Amino acid sequence: MRIGILGGTGPEGRGLALRLSQAGYPVIIGSRSPEQAAQRAEELRRCLKEESGPGAHIGGLGNPGVVEACDILFLAVPFEHAAGLLESCRDQLRQGQIVVDVTVPLQFRSKRLQLRELPEPSASEHLAGILPQDVPLVAAFKTIPAHLLEDLSQRLDCHVFVCGDSVEARRRVIQVSSGIEGLSPLDVGPLRQASTLERMTVLAIQINKRHRVHHSRFRVVGL
Repeated sequence: MRIGILGGTGPEGRGLALRLSQAGYPVIIGSRSPEQAAQRAEELRRCLKEESGPGAHIGGLGNPGVVEACDILFLAVPFEHAAGLLESCRDQLRQGQIVVDVTVPLQFRSKRLQLRELPEPSASEHLAGILPQDVPLVAAFKTIPAHLLEDLSQRLDCHVFVCGDSVEARRRVIQVSSGIEGLSPLDVGPLRQASTLERMTVLAIQINKRHRVHHSRFRVVGL
């Protein structure tokens, strides 16, 4: 199984690439610039070699090349660019692929952090409408800080909440996520739950600010 990260040169994409590669998955990061993607992939390989020793399988391509080459596609661009990226790649998507949306539609209004207003209840439901019907979208990794993913010296020790309308797509994303050390995947049901996850992200950021910390995330006890 080859994993692609669309917009993989940003903080979220870099963190996902490092954690997934460390878990043993071949990863290809994407960018509008294939040269930038290849350069960033080389930097990530060096980082993993220093942290974990040789064996990292991270490559870099333009975003269209990532879509053609990979089975599971993590969408890691800022939300304001996500719809345009999916639309540009829509004709290359094929049955059997899965898109994993990690975006959160954040904005500052009157110096206050809040979610953008969208026609649909969540960013994930908005983006799912762009995809072909035979390409399911799963929402995951929305509540885990990007800089925490990128810092391999930090154990995640939290749940990743996974939701989507395809049971099989959720199962596959949970299977992949379970390979990441310290991460506990939790199936939370259909895609409509994404609106709750996006609000949980806002809550985590507010907790960070109030308590002057940087790594707030969520873990469910009692399961």
